[in-house]
Amino acid sequence: MNEILEVVVDSQKGRVDKVLTAEFTQFSRSQIQNWVKNGHVFANGDAVPANYKVKSGDVIRIERPEIVELELIAQDIPLDIVYEDNDVMVINKPQGMVVHPSKSHPDGTLVNALLFHSKDLSGINDVIRPGIVHRIDKDTSGLLMVAKNDETHRALQEQLMDKTVIRKYVALVHGEIQHETGTIDAPIGRSHSNRLVNTVRPEGKKAITHFTVLERYQGYTLVECQLETGRTHQIRVHMKYIDYPIAGDPVYGPSGTLKGNGQFLHAATLGFVHPKTGEELLFEAPLPAIFQDTLNGLLKK
Repeated sequence: MNEILEVVVDSQKGRVDKVLTAEFTQFSRSQIQNWVKNGHVFANGDAVPANYKVKSGDVIRIERPEIVELELIAQDIPLDIVYEDNDVMVINKPQGMVVHPSKSHPDGTLVNALLFHSKDLSGINDVIRPGIVHRIDKDTSGLLMVAKNDETHRALQEQLMDKTVIRKYVALVHGEIQHETGTIDAPIGRSHSNRLVNTVRPEGKKAITHFTVLERYQGYTLVECQLETGRTHQIRVHMKYIDYPIAGDPVYGPSGTLKGNGQFLHAATLGFVHPKTGEELLFEAPLPAIFQDTLNGLLKK
């Protein structure tokens, strides 16, 4: 069970993570920031965004997640390695593979496979995410960059923060989008009713997705989505928000539609500057067979 910690704000001011760090000195600020990010911190009953400023009289509650000891083991799991050198790897992750271990997925993850493949992985993220610079959902396929040392990891993180990394996804969505391009600029935050689900909320974090129509089908549209920001479930939340949810999405889309193994969403393009050589790298990954076969079975408009 989660441990519940609660404090009533008296005269403290500032961001919620700063105030809670001063109040609960046994926890580091990074721990508290991670709890805020993952929806474990509430003000007056509502999950708070990272930039929440506390007010006098606020009742702040931390639902401290249960500490789970995970043993990282190297597993001989096949990897589709698109690129590798002494500093960085680019992996084409299959649909259905979790990126890193958790209580519900203690092994069989991309991290377990990476540990078997390489003895050199960055360690600045945390102990269960060696090498992982960014993530994609379990049932989203496609390209991920992996850092093999801390210097490379920091440099790639900076590129993500500076929004210079090229990340393009191909998605099959419900409905026939009539315009050719669009931009969705809508903040995303945790749902009030279910912290495992994200939604568009005025007080959420800034989130921007650009999309271009690639092909129209009867009842569906194939789009390319380019991320300007990288919020959890961003494309899935944004496409639902404009009433074109991703086909096969078990959380944000309608049920009982196209047969598949989850959402039809694929990280098809990844581009970044190599932290050591300065070379501009750009990678493409073809659609998985189940995705392409589904498209082949649809009627074009």
